[in-house]
Amino acid sequence: MNVPLVDLKAQYQTIKPEIDAAIQRIVDNTSFIMGKEVSQFEEAFAEYCGAKYAVGVSSGTGALFLALLAHDVGPGDEVITTPFTFFATGEAISQVGARPIFVDIDPVTYNINPALIEAAITPRTKAIMPVHLYGQPADMAPINAIARKHNLVVIEDAAQAHGSLYQGQRAGVLGDSACFSFYPSKNLGCYGDGGAVVTNDPEVAQRVSKLRNHGRMTKYEHDQLGYGHRLDAMQAAILGVKLPYLDSWNAGRRERAARYATLLADLPVVTPQHLAETEPVYHCYTIRLDARYDRDAVVKHLNQANVGVGVHYPIPLHLQPAYRSLGLEPGSYPVSEEASHHVFSLPIYAELSDEMMDYVVATLREAL
Repeated sequence: MNVPLVDLKAQYQTIKPEIDAAIQRIVDNTSFIMGKEVSQFEEAFAEYCGAKYAVGVSSGTGALFLALLAHDVGPGDEVITTPFTFFATGEAISQVGARPIFVDIDPVTYNINPALIEAAITPRTKAIMPVHLYGQPADMAPINAIARKHNLVVIEDAAQAHGSLYQGQRAGVLGDSACFSFYPSKNLGCYGDGGAVVTNDPEVAQRVSKLRNHGRMTKYEHDQLGYGHRLDAMQAAILGVKLPYLDSWNAGRRERAARYATLLADLPVVTPQHLAETEPVYHCYTIRLDARYDRDAVVKHLNQANVGVGVHYPIPLHLQPAYRSLGLEPGSYPVSEEASHHVFSLPIYAELSDEMMDYVVATLREAL
């Protein structure tokens, strides 16, 4: 049996006529950049998140970068975030000229530990960027309370959390702004790169709209220097087809996650745990292997048996070669470092069959 980590073909087959029609519509009208398809998706996605505005951009990384700029984060500023995330979180902070200040993670959820944030605040701190890792929202109530106390901006990195809930509200409206990725493997993914900044602040939305499109609001008048970070119409049309299915796909992931938890109960692994007030969407189903076992050997065995496995993430940001200049040594963030040595992700998507799951778990059992 072959069980890929992500199976975009299986998803495509369930909505093929709608996707094909949307693509053909764009080819027929030759309106490839911006236009009606983009604005329609922006309105639909904002409504889905419960927000006033969504601004489509070229990628999730672009969304982080532009959201930081729109909130006036720049050289000399510091942004508090987690070291246990995809590189783009820290990269965007650095790209605007600010300095990422890392705070270790909670050992259960793998999200930023709110209890450690306040000690990291300095006079240069401008923002907090929590990551909703693996599709589980960070613990936003204490994060927002700290931000209000110190007059800081909160920008959600919601790249993995489309449709997830925290205290009954969707990711996207849990901070001042939120940044989404529509990379193909995301719960809501396009067929290329894409992203969005979601906010209730009209000024931030307008700033992002200008910045993504060369600093202009009309064709040939540029109010400021901007960037080429537009969401193209083809991707917006594809996302527009997929969005109505997102909740059912997420429900399928939650069902798969619950079944995994049962199947894995007697194995030496820790299955995903989530806060009581959250409803995660399981972008990744990431388990932690008991430290007695060699994670890399287990992953190799699974791969050789045609089970797709991901390691999210093997190198925390503070130990990345690109961040050597920060002078952070191994041991600086021990919870993140321990997780990076022992976690790995199993296949999870709505189309994953019981037979495929049984094979995944049986293969894992063989490796232990």
